[in-house]
Amino acid sequence: MNVLEVSALNKSFGGLKAVSDFSCTVEEKEIVGVIGPNGSGKTTFFNLVTGFLLPDSGSVLLKGNSVIGLPAWRITNSGMSRTFQLIRLIRRRSVLENVMLAFRAQPGENLFNVFFRSGTCRKRECQQREKALGLLDYVGLSKKADEPADALSYGQQKLLSLAACLASDADMLLLDEPVAGVAPEMLEKIVSVIRDLPGEGKSVVLIEHNIDMVMQVCHRVIFMDAGVKICEGLPEQVRNDPRVLEACLGR
Repeated sequence: MNVLEVSALNKSFGGLKAVSDFSCTVEEKEIVGVIGPNGSGKTTFFNLVTGFLLPDSGSVLLKGNSVIGLPAWRITNSGMSRTFQLIRLIRRRSVLENVMLAFRAQPGENLFNVFFRSGTCRKRECQQREKALGLLDYVGLSKKADEPADALSYGQQKLLSLAACLASDADMLLLDEPVAGVAPEMLEKIVSVIRDLPGEGKSVVLIEHNIDMVMQVCHRVIFMDAGVKICEGLPEQVRNDPRVLEACLGR
């Protein structure tokens, strides 16, 4: 079963065609990598799928339902969450608070609950705190729970972004350069977490320039250039495709 179906997606900025007739699918418990040179349209594709940009044409189905035109928060509530190339954390709040703020449908967001169902709010907050601590343990940050997010190393901040993404309880995760700029020892930890996500029932699309990482974790790979899907297939097939070699290595 396809969790995500993207068909004939197009987006232009003035005279620049950022994404052109792009189609892809993602199955349940599958990790798909999207690779390509800078400016090839990868992040624009993510922004179109997650509601940060409106496509000029095309369709995006999440579990069979269209998400075109929905605001980003509604898409997240429908079961698709993402991380960003530039880390987005509330840096002066604690690591634990950053994860807890990512939970959906918190009862404390409703003023009626705050004033008339305070017991329910406290109970839910305790449950979410325990779940958040479990997610931090899962990504190896439980000992950092009470530290401010900006005290973490860059790699640890990447892990915290991933934990916050998981807190949304989405089945479809889009990860934008999850290991870019990360030290080797932290890279191994992030790779381990991502590789295990299908076992947790998650489907993943990731953008990444680290080809070795893509080869390790992805079941399928899509290569984009100038907004167009050039080829798609098993990781080794794509890496050895002459069109990929020419675009990336100038061969």
